[in-house]
Amino acid sequence: MNKKSSSAQPAPDFEKSLQELEALIAKLERGELPLAESLQLFEQGVALTRRCHSALADARQRVEILSKDGGTTPFESAAQDADD
Repeated sequence: MNKKSSSAQPAPDFEKSLQELEALIAKLERGELPLAESLQLFEQGVALTRRCHSALADARQRVEILSKDGGTTPFESAAQDADD
């Protein structure tokens, strides 16, 4: 049974978006594409860039929230507490 109940596809992760963006850039840098196709790839690149920026902003916010609370514990002391 499928664990995802949503019919919408999940957004690709940061690494996948970055790889797609790098591939688009490589195609555009060759300069062998017709103008219409170059514009289409450019639009896709802008969308991927925005997705990457959004993912980075979300990650930055999560790190700030976790750090601000002071609730973070170094792994070694957390492991020692669990052993007690």
